[in-house]
Amino acid sequence: MKQRLFGTDGLRGQGNIFPMTPEIALRLGLAAGQYFRNGSKRHRVVIGKDTRLSGYVFETALTSGLCANGMDVFLVGPMPTPAISFLTRNMRADLGVVISASHNPFMDNGIKFFDRHGFKLPDEVEDEISELVLNQDTQWDYPAAEDVGRAKRITDAPGRYIVYLKNSFSQRLTLDGMKIVLDCAHGAAYGVAPKVLEELGADVVRIGVKPNGLNINQKCGSLYPEVISSAVIEERADMGIALDGDADRLIVCDEKGRILDGDQIMALSALELLEKGTLPKNMLVSTVMSNMALELFMKDHGGTLLRTDVGDRYVVEAMRREGAMLGGEQSGHLIFMEHSTTGDGLLAALQLLRLMREKEQPLSELAGLLEPFPQILRNVHVNRKISFCDAPEVQKAVRKVEDALKGKGRVLLRYSGTEAVCRVMVEGPDSDTVELYAGDIAEACEKYLK
Repeated sequence: MKQRLFGTDGLRGQGNIFPMTPEIALRLGLAAGQYFRNGSKRHRVVIGKDTRLSGYVFETALTSGLCANGMDVFLVGPMPTPAISFLTRNMRADLGVVISASHNPFMDNGIKFFDRHGFKLPDEVEDEISELVLNQDTQWDYPAAEDVGRAKRITDAPGRYIVYLKNSFSQRLTLDGMKIVLDCAHGAAYGVAPKVLEELGADVVRIGVKPNGLNINQKCGSLYPEVISSAVIEERADMGIALDGDADRLIVCDEKGRILDGDQIMALSALELLEKGTLPKNMLVSTVMSNMALELFMKDHGGTLLRTDVGDRYVVEAMRREGAMLGGEQSGHLIFMEHSTTGDGLLAALQLLRLMREKEQPLSELAGLLEPFPQILRNVHVNRKISFCDAPEVQKAVRKVEDALKGKGRVLLRYSGTEAVCRVMVEGPDSDTVELYAGDIAEACEKYLK
């Protein structure tokens, strides 16, 4: 099987360790330039990044490769991943590039691409680019000296994105009188996110807005929602918003500090659209990780839940195929196709705030739609990612749990697309039971996949 550079969300790894090395980034720039450069017109690329220290390394290497292969590069600096999707469309660029490892710690980094329409590249395109990068015999089709690309820093990119986000919020509403706790995870949204909320009238309590290159996602942001929960109670705020390092995912809490994940936010948004009769096919798109409660909720309200593989790109692909307008992941990637082509944490927060304003109700009164089934997720570090069908003892452990659940729960095994990790998920009738079952399967994985 051919080696793939890309996982479920682009290239990902620890900085200065294969595949996240300057050499690979340079070759990736050359390969992307060669793949997307065609015809005689000048081709443009937008490059953004989060706040990791290694972002400087990969920004420079990618820029060199892209310019060498005839692409003009627009550098926008630290900006959320969804901002690059928007700017690629807005600036009529041929390609968007994000340098980020999302919710991972600072020592990791990653590279992902958007096409000219703001969508992540399909697997087959990534595979072709991977082949160019990994094949040491690749002959680069360098343009003539006068046709190499230029690089330019764009200073007004944050303002463009802020206006775009504010336009997604109802023109007749404001956030006047609202107090919001906002945690930007010391990440890419530290500059733009507070301004959007403040310009709409909110009083913003800022957390995680002092990046130093090393503190991104460090005990803050969407992976640590207890931070906003505590702050909301202490500040007597109306809502808490937690973003991750590249701001494409959202976790919130209500005024009582109760945490809501992506499933619960999707239920709220889907119900509004179902009531208005504006949810195409009455369909919500999510992944195999979404709680069974969301599936039952959609069924009870005359809708359907279409499940995909894990990864917001697969959710988006299914949404485009089915003509769906709302989708997302339990982890907080939420796609409102009316406004965006990818998950956008801040845009999703604005849609939730709009709903609160229109209903004139606090989030706690709006949000009690789902009673999630107890769900346990165990991460097992593995040395090899073999097919689960080739691990009979693991299959035996899974079958034993499924038989015990008797259809009143689920078991899901999958490998992480970005880490050497097997994820074991078990849902069932009570917490103690699923904890026990998840432990049994994780133990089998630890024994037979090491």
